[in-house]
Amino acid sequence: MRRDIFQAIADPTRRAIITLIALQAMTPNAIAENFNTTRQAVSKHLRILTECELVQQEQQGREIYYSLQVEKMKEIDKWLDQFRALWETRFNQLDNVLSTLKKKKK
Repeated sequence: MRRDIFQAIADPTRRAIITLIALQAMTPNAIAENFNTTRQAVSKHLRILTECELVQQEQQGREIYYSLQVEKMKEIDKWLDQFRALWETRFNQLDNVLSTLKKKKK
């Protein structure tokens, strides 16, 4: 089954894994040490993140290191960008309403 980026980041554990490996590449065991779950569960999350191309694997000797694919994260940012303009407009409108209410109180 082909998953997309948004399915991958929907899970809080996967988001936490992304946060961990954004700082440095890590092995599955090192990642699993940060969670109250089994190594197999972490491996499943890593497999999903790999399928979505959010993380990449690199073999170093006997160990596999996982690191973040920053370019893929830009897809999420690009999608969110369309909402930023909308949110900014609404926040500005709210600021105007609050300023008006504050002036009326005085």
